[in-house]
Amino acid sequence: MSVARIVSALQFCPVGCGFSPPAGRDPAPSLQSRLFNLLLRLLPYKQQLASAEAVKAHVQKLALEPASFEPTGLGRGVEAMLTKMGGWPVYYTAPSSGHEGCNFVMFLHGGGYINEIVPAHWRFVGQMTRDADVVCVVPIYPLAPRATAKDVVPATAELLRMLLEDAGEAKVTVVGNSAGAGLALAACQWLRDRGHRQPNRLMLISPAADASLGRPEQAEIAVRDPIQDIPGMIEAARLYAGELDVGHPFVSPLNGAFRALAPMTIFSGTRDLLYPDSVDLAVRARAAGVPVELHLWRDQPHNYALMPTPEGRRARAMILGAVA
Repeated sequence: MSVARIVSALQFCPVGCGFSPPAGRDPAPSLQSRLFNLLLRLLPYKQQLASAEAVKAHVQKLALEPASFEPTGLGRGVEAMLTKMGGWPVYYTAPSSGHEGCNFVMFLHGGGYINEIVPAHWRFVGQMTRDADVVCVVPIYPLAPRATAKDVVPATAELLRMLLEDAGEAKVTVVGNSAGAGLALAACQWLRDRGHRQPNRLMLISPAADASLGRPEQAEIAVRDPIQDIPGMIEAARLYAGELDVGHPFVSPLNGAFRALAPMTIFSGTRDLLYPDSVDLAVRARAAGVPVELHLWRDQPHNYALMPTPEGRRARAMILGAVA
């Protein structure tokens, strides 16, 4: 079924089906959101993904000058501790007032599997820790091409399995954005296939669910997307795939099975060239019996839930309410 037909079908979704109103019924985007879309076009993100060559040059630069992954901008009332698990740096953040009785969040950052965690991610981790009174676990997973999906997905799943064991009766939510959301979904599929417990919920922000980017409509969406472009994203996915095919569920979890996965909340916007995959993800998961909420908002860009706009604040409020 085409995405256009799926979205059309969602317009007749009965009350309580778990989907937010489709893009055509959403309120017009806020003035701040429209201005932010213009600002994003002035920044270098899209140029860095304009071609395979641009991505290769970017990766080579990062190999020579690795970006810092240390917490920046967590804000007041938050403490951070660094440990090592499975050879990876892993940060724990907790409210300064204490963490007894807190629920847990595993946060998996985005960046196309080639970019390190950035201050905007840390600010969000700080907000979740402080405002939702949770302990956040933030794996600093190794990046492509130094590490590939064959190793990163099982290792992430093992970290999640250990967190689920240690958490006991506490709630565990996995929050991921972009590539991190794709990694979260692949890790949960890995856990399910081996008979392990699922987290209480998956919160997927603009998930990278299908690395092929082969839908005809995505070429048109890419023109409107102020952040992403297809050639560079395909190259980044190829680097992350390594010896695997980009269609492998570790790289493209949309191609995996959805039975018995954790309930999902998905945030996407119609200026995100990945949004057709988010719609398909929601439909496939619901068909497999997984409870799904899809929040597809008109004219919102990739990762809008982390942006300083009314729409971003609204999405973050939903996330904070879910993880608390």
